[in-house]
Amino acid sequence: MTTDAEYLARAVSLATANVANSGGPFGAVVVTPDGRVFEGVNRVTANHDPTAHAEVTAIRAAGAGLGTHDLSGAVLYSSCEPCPMCLASSLWARLERVVFAANRYDAARAGFDDAVFYEYFETPVADRSLQVTQLEPHEVAANSPFDAWTAAESRITY
Repeated sequence: MTTDAEYLARAVSLATANVANSGGPFGAVVVTPDGRVFEGVNRVTANHDPTAHAEVTAIRAAGAGLGTHDLSGAVLYSSCEPCPMCLASSLWARLERVVFAANRYDAARAGFDDAVFYEYFETPVADRSLQVTQLEPHEVAANSPFDAWTAAESRITY
């Protein structure tokens, strides 16, 4: 049986190798309850995709490989403490737990500082750097997608 340390070592190895492949120094592994393994590496700059973090790419690979969006019971092993986006993705995937090697402060020392994102969520809404506003719902028929969803017999609940 493979241990947490061995899966985490794989994530770290992927991260290190990814640097030589024009990627960021992050790697991740998703392991399902039945032992299937899905890998991901950071491709943010290589793919010009700000969401292509290692954890997200590993979660995407697992979902595609398993044919489901529900990864209940799976474990994410990450070479570094996941950022808020990756943590949110882990929650959406319903992962059982997350195990990481380096922490956010180690990443910051290498130039990957997520502090601004943590601070964003702690800042009062009116003072945030990215303003997010809602128009009056009646102006854009805001609930029509939800009405269509609840009426669709083919919907798959998540």
